[in-house]
Amino acid sequence: MSGHAGFGKVAVLCGGQSAEREISLRSGAAVLAALRARGIDAHAFDPAMRALHELRADGYARAFVVLHGRGGEDGTLQGALDLLGIPYTGSGVLASALAMDKWRSKLLWQALGLPVPDYALLDQHSDFAAVAARLGLPLFVKPAREGSSIGIVRVERAGDLPDAWREAARHDALVLAERAMLGGEYTVAVLGDQALPSIRIVPATAFYDYEAKYFRDDTRYHCPSDLSAADEAAMRALSLRAFQALGCRGWARIDFLRDDGGRPFLLEANTAPGMTDHSLVPMAARAAGIDFASLCVRILELADVA
Repeated sequence: MSGHAGFGKVAVLCGGQSAEREISLRSGAAVLAALRARGIDAHAFDPAMRALHELRADGYARAFVVLHGRGGEDGTLQGALDLLGIPYTGSGVLASALAMDKWRSKLLWQALGLPVPDYALLDQHSDFAAVAARLGLPLFVKPAREGSSIGIVRVERAGDLPDAWREAARHDALVLAERAMLGGEYTVAVLGDQALPSIRIVPATAFYDYEAKYFRDDTRYHCPSDLSAADEAAMRALSLRAFQALGCRGWARIDFLRDDGGRPFLLEANTAPGMTDHSLVPMAARAAGIDFASLCVRILELADVA
């Protein structure tokens, strides 16, 4: 591509109707400003306000997807863009849908021998006491197809598990209980075929919840993280294997937990990660010597269409 004019008119897809709308709008504003600063003809486009077919009518040549959560990160938007023939950033339909579904992504990773925390599916017929006994306490209960820690409950007592399931089930009929791994929370951003430096996340709250992710200033981030060179290399290699197993492309963020022995476990993949001032992919990119605007341009260069 010869110069940024070669991108044509770019839609920064943000907002939407998911529970993560507010964060998506913040991500979109940051990306839009960065692309425009590099001379790219970029415009915000909110699918909650406008029909997607208007992308073609308005002459958009490419889309930068920062729609987080359902309707933007789960394959539905990607299918619509495929039909419209508009190249877009991030993963395609199948990888987006798999990554958004924490249960099915775990099944795939398990089938390939990749480590995931022990878990159980919950419903109204579950033997909650047996689940707590098998997984141990504390454990986490979460909607399988939500992001940004929405609906996640940390359970310290077995008797609280039914209420935790009910809270998670308000957000999704598919609910997971997951063994807590207390050796640290980490994330690795993948950009193209490169795994960026890992980040150690140390929340001041009981866990890295929605408030800690986006609004608190006392969450601590260590980048470079506290891993040894060997453990850093192993976590980056595992992130690439997880990324490739789901069929991801372009960019993503792979989240990890470590157990008390320091072994990493795959938690989830995010195919349209946050790009706010609290977000982790820009932080990892900076550690790799990539400023925010350059990161946005690189992601846009990786845009594809099925």
